Amino acid sequence: MRLLVKAPAKINLALDVLHKRPDGFHEVEMIMTTIDLADRVELSLLNEDKIHIHSHNRYVPDDQRNLAFQAAQLLKDRFHVKKGVLISIEKTIPVAAGLAGGSSDAAATLRGLNKLWDLGLTLDQLAVLGSEIGSDVSFCVYGGTALARGRGEMITELPAPPTCWVILAKPFIGVSTAEVYRRLDINEMTHANIPGMIDAINEHDYKKVCNNVGNVLEDVTLNLHPEVALIKEQMKRFGADAVLMSGSGPTVFGIVQHDSRMHRIYNGLRGFCDQVFAVRMLGERHSLD
Repeated sequence: MRLLVKAPAKINLALDVLHKRPDGFHEVEMIMTTIDLADRVELSLLNEDKIHIHSHNRYVPDDQRNLAFQAAQLLKDRFHVKKGVLISIEKTIPVAAGLAGGSSDAAATLRGLNKLWDLGLTLDQLAVLGSEIGSDVSFCVYGGTALARGRGEMITELPAPPTCWVILAKPFIGVSTAEVYRRLDINEMTHANIPGMIDAINEHDYKKVCNNVGNVLEDVTLNLHPEVALIKEQMKRFGADAVLMSGSGPTVFGIVQHDSRMHRIYNGLRGFCDQVFAVRMLGERHSLD
C-alpha cells in the first residue's frame, strides 16, 4: 500500500523573539502561512520492520538525521508499531532555506503514517508529537496560517491572508540558525509588530499585511551574508509590495497582487539568483481526509 502526501513550504510574515528561555531556546512569536511550493512525500508499506528514506537530492540525509525518519521512528516507538515504511521524498523546497522543508516532510510523514498505520490520531495529537521533532513541525502538521508561540509549538489558527503572489529567491549559501540566534542582540533589536499583522490578516487587508511584515533575525543574517541584502534590494527595485527574509534565511520573499509585476520580479531575479519561485499563498489548514 502506498500513500502520497503533499508537504508545503512556509514563510514567516512576521517573526519576533521575546527572550532567551532557561532551557536555552528562544521564546518566539511568529505569523506563518503555507505557500504552494511543496515536496512530495510517498509512503510505502514494507514487509520488514525498518524505516528507509529515499531521495534523489544529495543534501537529504537517508538516516536518523532526517526529520521524516525521526517522525516515523517516533510513531513506531510511541505506539509500538511493528511495520516498516519506505519514505520517498521528492524535493522541490530548497534545503536549509528558512522555508521549513524538512519540518514539512516530517509533518507529512506524521499525517500519512497516521492513516497508513491506522493510528486514529487527531491533528492536535500529531502536532504535539511533532513538537518533539522540531520547532516548526507542529505548525506544518496543521498548515494554513497561524500564530506560533513558545519555541514555535503553541499554535493559534488564523484566517487565510489576502490572495497574492509570493516570489521567493534563495542564494546558493547556507545559514546556521543557531549562529543567527547566537548573534541576535535582544536588547538592541526592533520588535516585529505581531498584533498589527494579526489585525491585518483578520481584516483581510492586503496593504496592512504589507505594512506589518517584519523579521528580527533579518538584520543578523543580512550582516553575515551581503548577498541576501542584495536580493532584498533587487526585489524592492523590481516593484514588490513587501519584501522580507523568511525564518533565519537565506530565502527572501516578495509579495505582489498583479500577475504582470510578479513576472517582472521573477524574470529579473532569475538573472543572478540560483533558485527563484513564483507561487500562491495557500493559507488553508490540512485535513486528515
